[in-house]
Amino acid sequence: MMDQRRIRYGRQYEEPTGTATLTCGYNLPCDYVIHMVGPIVYSVLNDELWQELRDCYESVLKCCVENEIRSVAFCCISTGEFHFPNDEAAEIAVETVVDFLKTSDEIERVIFNVFKEGDREIYEKLLCSGIC
Repeated sequence: MMDQRRIRYGRQYEEPTGTATLTCGYNLPCDYVIHMVGPIVYSVLNDELWQELRDCYESVLKCCVENEIRSVAFCCISTGEFHFPNDEAAEIAVETVVDFLKTSDEIERVIFNVFKEGDREIYEKLLCSGIC
């Protein structure tokens, strides 16, 4: 029996990790939504998973530039059900975004949207230690 999550539009499909897919925002308070599948940590966190998460952020940022999107909000990609440790995921996110913004002035605003108070504290510490 085929996994129902892998069926899309009548054919077998699995979205690759790190690929940014742009769609309209429809009824959301934004023009676009960029969909992203982050890496899943099944057992041990390793360099490959770190790179895959970096690729996720870079892919979204490049998609923004290519589509003249000047602001973007990121959730905590791959944390929660995908088991990437929150502190390490935040470190990758901030480092990747800061490095990208050093080479591109086309994005004016990046928001790290968090759900948990602990995540807010992690991001504030990272951002203030390097930028404030």
